[in-house]
Amino acid sequence: MEACVYFSDNFFSTGRTDIYNKDKDKVGSLHLKSAFSSSVDVEDINGKIVVQGSFPIFSNRWSVQHSKGEELGKVKTGFSFFKKRFRYETSEQSLEIESPAMSKDYTMTDQSGVEVATFRKVSSFFQSAAYELKNHTSSLSTEELISVVMGVNAIEKRRSSAANGSPT
Repeated sequence: MEACVYFSDNFFSTGRTDIYNKDKDKVGSLHLKSAFSSSVDVEDINGKIVVQGSFPIFSNRWSVQHSKGEELGKVKTGFSFFKKRFRYETSEQSLEIESPAMSKDYTMTDQSGVEVATFRKVSSFFQSAAYELKNHTSSLSTEELISVVMGVNAIEKRRSSAANGSPT
């Protein structure tokens, strides 16, 4: 898949949305499984599942898996007062995901501080979240990073829901 892609969540967090490259050509799909579960499949242009993401039962960590169910890594929250902070941990590396508190721009860096990817929300006020993802590394596939972005999105939705007193 391309190094720069655009994709979105659905308003009801269910159904398929297209993944586009910078030339607005469709390069895959994002299948949002259910409005009640946050699970996603990242599909290639032919509809074949490449990567999946979900919250395992009784877990607050987002699991990113290969299409055959093999876990690639986990997204978990970090603690910070003035930043939104997450961590994506694989068997080979640990990546920091950060954004200033009120920003819609996120940066992923490796242990050396090298920028691996960036993503940002590009949606308008009344639309569901849409993202621009730029992959700057060959060590992670764009499909895997899309699942990581959707994991960050799902964790933020859970936080927002809990802060508003809504059941999750």
